[in-house]
Amino acid sequence: MIELVVLPGLDGTATLLSEFKSASMASFGSVTTVSYLLDKALNYAELESIASNALPKDKPFVLLGESFSGPIALSIAANPPPGLVGLILSATFAKNPVALLKPFASLTRFAPVRALPVSILSWFLLGSWATPQLKAALRAALYSVAPSVLRTRAAESLRVDVTSCLSNISVPVLYLRAANDRLIFSDSGDKILSAVPHAKLVSIPGPHLLLQAAPVTCAKAVAAFANNLG
Repeated sequence: MIELVVLPGLDGTATLLSEFKSASMASFGSVTTVSYLLDKALNYAELESIASNALPKDKPFVLLGESFSGPIALSIAANPPPGLVGLILSATFAKNPVALLKPFASLTRFAPVRALPVSILSWFLLGSWATPQLKAALRAALYSVAPSVLRTRAAESLRVDVTSCLSNISVPVLYLRAANDRLIFSDSGDKILSAVPHAKLVSIPGPHLLLQAAPVTCAKAVAAFANNLG
């Protein structure tokens, strides 16, 4: 069976992906959720190296890039390793999704990541799908990562541009759009879909943390995509 490899969001942990992983297990030979380092600030290229080393070496697999990890997944798919048979993108981007903030990327090193109330983060990331359990999981995931690491990743997301990779992607692509995303607007996904004409779009009601808020619905969409790969 095909394997599923999931690259995480900004927190870089696998903890927020546990429900989606459980919902996907029945449809894949195995599901691997990659984790990044919690205490070492790395750029996108260094994180891509970690992701690449976690990919199966002798089995067909589908790669899923969530949010922050979308540019990593796109870069890998543009120069596909053996075994990659499909690419899934969830609520993500190929280029800084908030262009007006790019000049302020260097200022993220001063961002008070520990001082931001969970209620504010929840409004942007979970919206009306927030539950006490999801809020607690979000807080625990973010607090497990060193503030300097979160700041570096935020800065990287404001500087990133892998749009040159898009024309080189030939594997089947599925874009999962969070229909109620308050963080990444739809034009970020539209740019990917326009540059990769064979990419398919599935819009799912839910917030930016789509895999967390709608794990079963997302798992079904991912399984349907994988089944069509043969």
